[in-house]
Amino acid sequence: MDRRSFIKKMAAASAMMAASTMIPGIMFAHEQESLISDLQGDIEWKKAPCRFCGVGCGVLVGTQNGKAVAVKGDPRSSVNKGLCCMKGYHSIISMYGKDRLKSAWVRKNGKLVETSMEEALDLVASKMQDTIKNHGKDAVSMYGSGQWTIPDGYVASKFMKGCIGTNNLEANARLCMASAVTGFLTSFGLDEPMGCYEDIDYADVFVLWGNNMAEMHPVLFSRLLDRKIKDGATIVDFATRTTRTSRASDRSILFKPNTDLAVANAICYEIINNGWMNTEFVTQHVNFMSGKTKMGYGLEENYKFKDEATKIDFEQYKEFLKDYTPEKVSKISGVSVKDIKYMAALYGDANKKVMSLWCMGMNQHTRGTWINNLVYNVHLLVGKISSPGNGPFSLTGQPSACGTVREVGTLTHKLPHGVVMKEEHREFAAKIWGVPVSNIDPKPSNHTVDMFRALDRGDIRFMWIQVTNPMVTMPKLNRYRDGALKEDRFVVVSDIYPTPTTEIADVILPSAMWVEREGLYGNSERRTQYFEKMVDAPGESMSDTVQIMEVARRMGFEKQFAYKDETHIEEIYNEYRKHHEGKKHNMAPLEVLKNQPGAMWPFVDGKETKWRYNSKYDPACTKEGFDFYGKPEGRAIIWQRPYEPAPEEPDQEYPFWLNTGRVVEHWHTGSMTRRIPVLHKAMPKAYAEINPADAKRLHILDGDQVKLTSRRGSIVIDAMINGRGNPPEGMVFVPFFDEDLKINELTIDAYCPISKQPDYKKCAIQVEKA
Repeated sequence: MDRRSFIKKMAAASAMMAASTMIPGIMFAHEQESLISDLQGDIEWKKAPCRFCGVGCGVLVGTQNGKAVAVKGDPRSSVNKGLCCMKGYHSIISMYGKDRLKSAWVRKNGKLVETSMEEALDLVASKMQDTIKNHGKDAVSMYGSGQWTIPDGYVASKFMKGCIGTNNLEANARLCMASAVTGFLTSFGLDEPMGCYEDIDYADVFVLWGNNMAEMHPVLFSRLLDRKIKDGATIVDFATRTTRTSRASDRSILFKPNTDLAVANAICYEIINNGWMNTEFVTQHVNFMSGKTKMGYGLEENYKFKDEATKIDFEQYKEFLKDYTPEKVSKISGVSVKDIKYMAALYGDANKKVMSLWCMGMNQHTRGTWINNLVYNVHLLVGKISSPGNGPFSLTGQPSACGTVREVGTLTHKLPHGVVMKEEHREFAAKIWGVPVSNIDPKPSNHTVDMFRALDRGDIRFMWIQVTNPMVTMPKLNRYRDGALKEDRFVVVSDIYPTPTTEIADVILPSAMWVEREGLYGNSERRTQYFEKMVDAPGESMSDTVQIMEVARRMGFEKQFAYKDETHIEEIYNEYRKHHEGKKHNMAPLEVLKNQPGAMWPFVDGKETKWRYNSKYDPACTKEGFDFYGKPEGRAIIWQRPYEPAPEEPDQEYPFWLNTGRVVEHWHTGSMTRRIPVLHKAMPKAYAEINPADAKRLHILDGDQVKLTSRRGSIVIDAMINGRGNPPEGMVFVPFFDEDLKINELTIDAYCPISKQPDYKKCAIQVEKA
């Protein structure tokens, strides 16, 4: 190396190290020196979407000598503009844990034995065939993830629904985003946000509905803070506990669990009562509907529910809202009349652009569809929707919950385009897949909770789990773990590390992770992003796409999966695009995605659509102004939805609310982030956040062990008093990232009857000093 190159290399290394410790604006993986044993040779940088949450930050991954050694934010990405959160900056380290799965394992005589990938795939195929032969096609199932790439989910749907002919295909996004889906569908007829992240640059007010955005979506929250500091934008945190988001907001408003329904109706009452309604918009673009009430909570075995929409008029809706005056709702919710009026005035001010943002707080809710509808009601009443800075925006928690689960359709009732219940949608899919239309079952089978109940009952005998960890994440966990371990059940798990889910597996398949394979993700703002393979996967690991195709071919479906090894991702994506042709959902060509940090759909005439349903921005509109073309009349729906209580509330025996969620250091169940040393050291184990007054009354000090008990289970865990968050009296918060402290052994498996999404935010527990 000549002197000039040496000085340049050392200067670059010093800058990387300094930035890593000070900002970190770049993360050079010095925590694992084996990754960067020397700096000889150039580092090659290539773009990818981040592996973790649904924000979809663009990153640049640096590779050297066949390993990923560095990562930084992609300044070309409009999502994060070169910034990453602590998980993003350290993401590559998650690929190199010492216990990475590199070969297949098969359970023989009760013990897992290392075996070849060929033998394991043969066994998976033969077990599926035997189960179908002996018990029928609906005795097999596949449970995937919002971490699946778009090709993973597409081949899974084609395999299960088109070839085998079962709708027993679900994904863990049912646990996090299903209520957002049904909310969009019932209000607008089509899924996913009408706006995009660029709304942040125009909005004057941000109302956060039960979303600790500072920890869950820190990069986007930094954009809100930037607007607050530079332009005086207002941030309102409307939540059930005080968090870092609360402290950074202009106003923190706490409500009692489940009463967000009542407060949203009170805001609508105030808007109408004060003459703030955009009468012209409502008259031209909105219909009013009511649905069933007192639906139950899905706790019964084989529970079934179907909503029934009844058209009402504005006067009936106005009369309904009389039960939700601020004075009445204040008594229900604990929110002051002043704060209810304050929130309504923000939405009602014609001179302010308002953006509503939410995530699990609204979606993991036994009336999750309803609360989504109610927030849309607020925006529709004032006409603040589908335009820059005005809109309701549902955030997501996984890198491709939108792109793979919602768009590809890896839920029991869905197809890549449309639903299994409609004959024209089945015919459309069958033609592209090259299968008889009779192969596609017209009846949905089991949603996620029902799928695991069916495994417990024995209706399902075979389950293949990919890219998710349900033996940590399922509510009422003890039942479903015990069910998976019953005789005559066969469970296959594809993963990158040992987890509590691989512990119950009969076959473990080692998966390629992130940039060890080629793929695409779709983020919260309808942005599809491509990433190429940058490094080799360890051992016999292979992508989930290839695993599914290998099993399908072994089962006789070579024709449907005749993709070439070297071009299979391109072929799959091009086939998938056929399902979405047209101005309403056209996907960007792969070459476009290869050359830029993603593109939003609909992608029409070489341009992405930033705001849907507004003819000024959306070429799919067929009339001037607003056209909610997902509904037959082109009109959105304002739903009459009442307040109803949670299925389980604190009582004399179980006097505390339990609320669960995440922390900034870890992602979901921690199977990746807990193997990143700096993140694990920063947050080594879960804790129980307890209000100081409750702690004093129970003689509990910070760090003391406490026993939490529900009607379903109990754990012993350290107490945290006056930590980063503070629940109100009568509530305990516990994060779920710690597989050694499985808080979901306590949670209830009640769910929204419309979306079938469980409620992880509300159940009743006892608290005692251990």
